[in-house]
Amino acid sequence: MTPHINAKEGDISKIVLAPGDPLRAKYIAENFLEHYRVVNTVRNILAYTGLYKGKEITIFSTGMGMPSMGIYCYELYKFYGVEKIIRIGSCGAYSADLNIFDTLLVDKSYTEGNFAMALNNENCHLTQASQNLNKIIEKTATEQNLKCIKTNVFCGECFDYYIADLNTLLSRLPKEYNLTAAEMESFALFYTAKYLNKEAACLLTVVDSHAKKQEISSEEREKSLNDMIKLSLESCLKL
Repeated sequence: MTPHINAKEGDISKIVLAPGDPLRAKYIAENFLEHYRVVNTVRNILAYTGLYKGKEITIFSTGMGMPSMGIYCYELYKFYGVEKIIRIGSCGAYSADLNIFDTLLVDKSYTEGNFAMALNNENCHLTQASQNLNKIIEKTATEQNLKCIKTNVFCGECFDYYIADLNTLLSRLPKEYNLTAAEMESFALFYTAKYLNKEAACLLTVVDSHAKKQEISSEEREKSLNDMIKLSLESCLKL
């Protein structure tokens, strides 16, 4: 047990899918897993371990933002023996080439924040997913006939709809990284995984578009991400 996780030894699989929303974790367990059980309830950060086509998988919610993700992925890797975490979350599109409900596979994540400095005294603002996991996910997407767009994302510290001047933010993002979408957790996950010599990947579903002025409801965000969920679960079968 840790200050944030009350799971017992053996409760958590070596492979974890990590949605931000605890209710999304509940939805995945109830609709995709067999013989699942609740393994964490601290702060209502719900986690479930069960079987997907005979493979044991843990669905562990992480909350919002890099500090929350940083706590949970560190403790899962360091104290529960987790080897691989695939974040499954939502994002906002900055590129007009992306559409609502597109599934994105993150290659590199860029942040303006100082997560790496705080954790490891390193001035690092760009980090990358496990190339091994990404290759497996890409292959699975092809086999399952699921569209998956590999791209780079901006990992922000503020929800971008509340930023005083989004255009100013967009203008200062490094153009050479081609950051097509924004979310708030991937940098912390990727960086912590590399710091602890583990593996991490991130799948995202586009739920709003700044480029096209579109968005979906919170209920749709919770339950209408099934292509991404299926892709992540099917990928786990190869791990």
